[in-house]
Amino acid sequence: MPIVRIPNNWQPRPYQMELWRYLETGGKRAVAVAHRRWGKDDISLHWTAVSAMMKPAVYWHMLPLAAQARKAIWTAVNPHSGMRRIDEAFPPEIRANTNDNEMFIRFKNGSTWQVIGSDNYNALVGSPPYGLVFSEWSLADPSAWAYLSPILRENGGWAVFIYTARGKNHGWSVYKTARQSDDWFSLLQTVDDTGIFTPGQLEAERQQYISIYGADEGEAVFQQEYYCSFDAAIMGAYYGKEITRLERDGRLTSVPYDPAFPVHTAWDLGLDDATAVWFVQVIGYEVRVIDYYEVNNQSLIDTASYIVNQKPYQYAAHYLPHDVKHREQTSGMSRIDTLRSRQFRNAIPGANLKVEDGINAVRNLLPKCVFDEKKTERGLDCLRQYRREWDDKARTYRQKPLHDWTSHGADAFRELAVNLLPSASLYDDDDEEFMNPAQQGRSGVTGY
Repeated sequence: MPIVRIPNNWQPRPYQMELWRYLETGGKRAVAVAHRRWGKDDISLHWTAVSAMMKPAVYWHMLPLAAQARKAIWTAVNPHSGMRRIDEAFPPEIRANTNDNEMFIRFKNGSTWQVIGSDNYNALVGSPPYGLVFSEWSLADPSAWAYLSPILRENGGWAVFIYTARGKNHGWSVYKTARQSDDWFSLLQTVDDTGIFTPGQLEAERQQYISIYGADEGEAVFQQEYYCSFDAAIMGAYYGKEITRLERDGRLTSVPYDPAFPVHTAWDLGLDDATAVWFVQVIGYEVRVIDYYEVNNQSLIDTASYIVNQKPYQYAAHYLPHDVKHREQTSGMSRIDTLRSRQFRNAIPGANLKVEDGINAVRNLLPKCVFDEKKTERGLDCLRQYRREWDDKARTYRQKPLHDWTSHGADAFRELAVNLLPSASLYDDDDEEFMNPAQQGRSGVTGY
């Protein structure tokens, strides 16, 4: 029987040694923010191979979307060797079987490894993971870590977060947490730190990004990919400039509920995925965003009951998507009927507007908003990263948003915007300032 050494014909590069030593000596939480071609997935795959041989357990390598996993990891080829990266890290000699459809490997010692998406982490059944790699964490659904971290805490498992910067979102938050905690490892390395590119190569990369995305976005992508800039704009983000301006102006802060004014809610209703709800108060010319709630795979009745019991604000109106009026064949009731039967008497179905019209409404509303940064953190992440879908073949943006974990919070806020700003009648004719919908006869506190 041939003898196989793990790591298999691989050793960390000099600038990777700090992370490797941390993991090798038993470290459990590691964050590596590093530039393009640093070798983030390589070191993670080879460390997983080592861990899987030392401790029989379940291991996952997670991408933001399940659809990305096959191309990014499962079939990815090392251009230097011509071999698939997973075959280099997990040689056939240590495998019991390989399932190509499921992107799943079972090793001879009983360990298993699988490539999955953070968009379907809670759909997998079986034993919980012991080792996790969050690849491109800054683009992943942050609720995946909220769901999985208690499991690792209980079983003593490890997690590695590897990514480039994508604005000051949850990637920035996790990096700050790691940097400030004695229990976490943090690393941020730009091309200046590793020195693996010449100035000429970097300039060529920069010019290539500019030729693809244009001057502003191309420069932003280059700064993110090679200089790990958390300040650069997220490529294709619809509301990046507006959120940055709110942050700069101190409008992401603490916003307590004022019981003297009613609360408006705006919903995006999920069937097999997430339901998102925003809570706002309109006081004078200001829209105060006081709360946000998001839940996965929960019935509409349970969501309504939670809001009534756990968020007992005095409500003015509940704005819902236009399709809540459609009646179910089995019960004969629509979803708006269901809500109204649960004390949501002021539930209002929205208009069937074009997505781009709703996006423009959000852009008009955001400058008037002030957000409770803590209570709306998840929702703010959705707004920051809600972005256009990129077409690699056409090298341009598609005329639609990318549908991912950010869509639910962004769609709910769009519902808010088109209801609070449905027409010019919500502006004062003299100074064009935003007016309280209550002043327009659109709200009244009549229960829930």
